[in-house]
Amino acid sequence: MEKMAIGVMLGVGDDPEESLRKVREVGVNNAQMGCPPDEYLSGEKFEQLKKAIDAGGITITAVFCGFPGESYADIPTVQQTVGLVPPTTRSERLQKSKEIADFADRLGVKEVCAHIGFVPEDSSEPVYREVVEAVREVCDHCAANGQMFGLETGQESAAALKRFIEDVGRPNLKVNFDPANMILYGSGEPIAALDVLRDYVVSCHCKDGKWPTAPGQLGTEAPLGQGDVGMDKFIAKLKEIGYTGYLTIEREISGDQQKQDIIAARQLLEKLRG
Repeated sequence: MEKMAIGVMLGVGDDPEESLRKVREVGVNNAQMGCPPDEYLSGEKFEQLKKAIDAGGITITAVFCGFPGESYADIPTVQQTVGLVPPTTRSERLQKSKEIADFADRLGVKEVCAHIGFVPEDSSEPVYREVVEAVREVCDHCAANGQMFGLETGQESAAALKRFIEDVGRPNLKVNFDPANMILYGSGEPIAALDVLRDYVVSCHCKDGKWPTAPGQLGTEAPLGQGDVGMDKFIAKLKEIGYTGYLTIEREISGDQQKQDIIAARQLLEKLRG
């Protein structure tokens, strides 16, 4: 594998071949895959998707878990709806996480990622222990497939996330580091956070953003290099900690502007990684 190979975050969509074609159109050959619709998890649609991936020469580097009912409208909504924290949906989402891990395994993908939600900073809260147990369950299922489970950064501070990982105590629990999310959620300066989590980072998103301007609101995503992350410092810190994995561009808009922004991001990363 090429060191710091540049890739993109991929949604499967209704037409997987069209989605995979977009990967090639922006000039990369690897992608993290967003949560696929249920019909692609097995059977005929799965075979169609796998065939399209193989035919396109695309390497899928990770698959993301996602769940019905999640909303990222603002911070209170994220707290109430996202990941494994909300108790009323936890059981079915645990099952879905295992199904996605098995789907990834059938594709030969060794990393499964997720936003698990706002884990309380106070480890004495009952929900904290409940989420520790839930993540252990997912990790153990992934371990049986020879997979890592990557927690995406954003909702909690780097120190709180590190403590949570240590409390879960599973060697395959890792971090998919997204520097923009630290800014969008107002949870900490991303370069310093990367230093704190350096021993756990196995994948990363290259995304940019600007800090929130009001309590309870999320910050705003920006084209790579035009936000507050400091991409030159981010790539330099990745090199400093010995990271050689994929640089996965994520741009959470749609249409032709998304494609243009991703191409510009790829060109920026090519310069910065050297």
